[in-house]
Amino acid sequence: MLGAGAAGLAWGRRAVTQAWLRGARGRPLALARAAGTLRTGDRPPSAGRGPRWRRLSLSAAAVVDSAPRPLQPYLRLMRLDKPIGTWLLYLPCTWSIGLAAEPGCFPDWYVLSLFGTGAVLMRGAGCTINDMWDQDYDKKVIRTANRPIAAGDISTFQSFIFLGGQLTLALGVLLCLNYYSIVLGAASLLLVITYPLMKRITYWPQLALGFTFNWGALLGWSAIKGSCDPYVCLPLYFSGIMWTLIYDTIYAHQDKKDDALVGVKSTALRFRENTKQWLSGFSVAMLSALSLVGVNTGQTLPYYTALAAVGAHLTHQIFTLDIHRPEDCWDKFASNRTIGLIVFLGIVLGNLWKEKKTNETKKNIDSRIEN
Repeated sequence: MLGAGAAGLAWGRRAVTQAWLRGARGRPLALARAAGTLRTGDRPPSAGRGPRWRRLSLSAAAVVDSAPRPLQPYLRLMRLDKPIGTWLLYLPCTWSIGLAAEPGCFPDWYVLSLFGTGAVLMRGAGCTINDMWDQDYDKKVIRTANRPIAAGDISTFQSFIFLGGQLTLALGVLLCLNYYSIVLGAASLLLVITYPLMKRITYWPQLALGFTFNWGALLGWSAIKGSCDPYVCLPLYFSGIMWTLIYDTIYAHQDKKDDALVGVKSTALRFRENTKQWLSGFSVAMLSALSLVGVNTGQTLPYYTALAAVGAHLTHQIFTLDIHRPEDCWDKFASNRTIGLIVFLGIVLGNLWKEKKTNETKKNIDSRIEN
């Protein structure tokens, strides 16, 4: 009894302190709680450990916090303080670029750097569009109430101007590619603009995100080869979509109670307690498509070893997932960067192994001819 009272007192003291520190930015959240539209039980894990920790940290959030104050809302609007989304957008590009490399060669580092820059800019543009569409919803959800537009740190007009700047820079990156890739890349803009609307009309907005986030699986190959090979690009694109359905369904479970209250749809609300069965099916489909990609590109042992590691990671991720704990959902969601990196490493090593295998084959042929 005393322990529970002490814990409640400590939580109350922390809540008051955080509310005081937030000042005006916390008002929409406080008003929503007072109106009964939010529940404190849905609160995501605390992201900070105090000013001293932030000064010593080299994390993306700490870098944003150390930026000039007028820039901070714009950097947060781009989600530069949460780079996991940029990674998940960038990694399918790296898979495609790696697969397009010549046998025995590393991926083209220049193209990788271009796509990395493009991923930062387009993810920022996508988040800006999303927050412009969703600002009224964001005010009603605990996890999103302090986003810059919802909190009033940036006006809709300012965000629109900022969006134009990001898209202009992204266009500059796109123009560094071949004509086929320029047209293909420009075609993705329709997906970027319409994705945020999907949560209003369908329980499958994660599928729309999959089509959007994995466009780089097509674009990376064409940037190297000059066009898309459907036998490689389509199964690679499909595998990325299945991967997005996995990690973004997990992500959506963080907000499912608030989403139900405000009328936003998601696969988390569609699958409910059957989530793990659906995620298992998506995992099988993802691995099957990646295996087909390996067959069609003549991949070697390191690639299939990486796929086995990915399968083990997904199995553990899904088996241990607690869809009722937002903290665990976030941890599982963020761990998908590791999956993407494992696939990329398998592609690179598998491609280098091709040269070794080719050389051994040539030696065997030469020895037979001599004999």
